[in-house]
Amino acid sequence: MQRLLKRLTLKEDPSIYEDKDSHLARVLTVKDFLALGVGTIVSTSIFTLPGVVAANHAGPAVVFSFIVAAIVAGLVAFAYAEMAAAMPFAGSAYSWINVMFGEFFGWIAGWALLAEYFIALAFVGSGLSANLRGLLSPLGLTLPKALSNTFGTDGGVVDLIAVLVIALVSLLLSRGISKASRVENVLVVLKVLAVLTFIIVGATAIHVQNYVPFIPKYHLNADGSAFGGWQGIYAGVSMIFLAYIGFDSIAANSAEAKNPGKTMPRGILGSLVIAVVLFVAVALVLVGMFKYSSYANNAEPVGWALRQAGHPIVASVIQAIAVLGMFTALIGMTLAGSRLIYSFGRDGMLPKWLGKLHHNQPNNALLVLTIVAIIIGAFCPFAFLAQLISAGTLIAFMFVSLGIYALRRREGVDIAVPAFKMPFYPVLPAIAFLGALFVFMGLDIQAKLYAGVWFIVGLVIYFSYGMRHSYLAEKRLSETDTAAKSASKVADSTVEERD
Repeated sequence: MQRLLKRLTLKEDPSIYEDKDSHLARVLTVKDFLALGVGTIVSTSIFTLPGVVAANHAGPAVVFSFIVAAIVAGLVAFAYAEMAAAMPFAGSAYSWINVMFGEFFGWIAGWALLAEYFIALAFVGSGLSANLRGLLSPLGLTLPKALSNTFGTDGGVVDLIAVLVIALVSLLLSRGISKASRVENVLVVLKVLAVLTFIIVGATAIHVQNYVPFIPKYHLNADGSAFGGWQGIYAGVSMIFLAYIGFDSIAANSAEAKNPGKTMPRGILGSLVIAVVLFVAVALVLVGMFKYSSYANNAEPVGWALRQAGHPIVASVIQAIAVLGMFTALIGMTLAGSRLIYSFGRDGMLPKWLGKLHHNQPNNALLVLTIVAIIIGAFCPFAFLAQLISAGTLIAFMFVSLGIYALRRREGVDIAVPAFKMPFYPVLPAIAFLGALFVFMGLDIQAKLYAGVWFIVGLVIYFSYGMRHSYLAEKRLSETDTAAKSASKVADSTVEERD
């Protein structure tokens, strides 16, 4: 048992990751990371979740759900900022935990994040599809139900638009990260302008009575979930948390950052602050325009609210920009997910061809991510995806928060002292861990169940493949063989001397 534990806690040397990732071009600046973070965080979620969560769980108090989720995300973001500044490696939490706690725990954190990226891509693709169809519908342009909805949903077979947009973003990224970042920067500016336009125009249609009662009375929904009261706010927090996970996508690309000690903390914390302000403002305006119950089962509440308020042209313009802007989230998630899969291949945890670079791009990993995301996005219902994203991410967030304690002991030893450190150490890392655990416990039972299934699949893959094929295991085996040969030579020499 002791031998197995020793094997599971084998730690990677940080200098090895520095060497392995040196072939990735360091071209991304603070501006690029702010665009990447805001573009990923302010994605489908800002145009969908405020209405959905208000209708299903919190009513106007959805604003409190966003604020609480933002506080928890902000605490974890401090931990991410220090980790990324100290260890700017591809793969973010997977690589960091591998160095801090060992290969097995790194795999668990990385495997949890992989669920996030697979499902988040599908989620954003589904949201983009819903908004695009809502935009084209008034023009009389509609797809057959079989090509508009996911399998088994309202006569659907495949969400064709979701498939096409995920594939298009993958094609763009295969051409190089510099081109993708330029597209990202432009689209993020347009998207923020669209959000601000909605806030300004929507504010003119607010009816104060829609805020009363601000915290509806608690009761159980038909599916057993909570509505109203602090229970509804808590249920909203767990569902909304996925809106803030974009800062992980920044960290996943830290191996391609210029001066990562400064750019990573600024990109992570700056993008989160911008996103929180926009989310809270949109939620406040949306529930003020119409009674929260009006947004039930509505995948494009922002456009719907503007049209119902007598602003069809503004709705169409904002929705058109929003659809374009959703490409920024797809770019961010695809970048981060492909770098994570590349990291698994780089370390031999998954087939090593996934860790190969083509023109300094991890295109093999990109292809695998795209295929899986297309399958999920084409066939899984939109509502099914939301909480599953949060489950995987929260597990990784808990690992990273605790990892700060291990990191501090090694800063200035085998890891350089970073330019940014998490404040109020050692208290804040513990609060960040407890906050992530608090949100995780509030997830839907189905989300926890599927997270458990995903975790079991990850264990099977690790013990049947990763544990046997990892470069770290091969390295340790080689060192053991070398030590054994040296011991044998010493023994032979001793016998010869005696003779």
